[in-house]
Amino acid sequence: MKAVLIIHGAAIDAEVHEALAAIGVECYSKFTNVLGKGHGSEPHLNTEVWPGVNYGTLAVVEPAKAQQVMQTVRTLRETLSSEGIKAFLWEIEDGT
Repeated sequence: MKAVLIIHGAAIDAEVHEALAAIGVECYSKFTNVLGKGHGSEPHLNTEVWPGVNYGTLAVVEPAKAQQVMQTVRTLRETLSSEGIKAFLWEIEDGT
């Protein structure tokens, strides 16, 4: 199994979940009010100086599906790049 963590701007949450549903990813964990700073973007720290928050979506899927998720995020980055989206992929050793 593979874990894919998608960090994305709160403004594109619906688009992210619609894209995941379109490729058959129905099970995930969602984290709201994720704060931080990424490469090439302004911080999202929910302060007056650095307003905004991100959301995180974590899906544990089969390896082939993980590659589909990564490609979907690449496509979303091209079309929604101003909102910010990034995905991270890693191996899951045990799911019990």
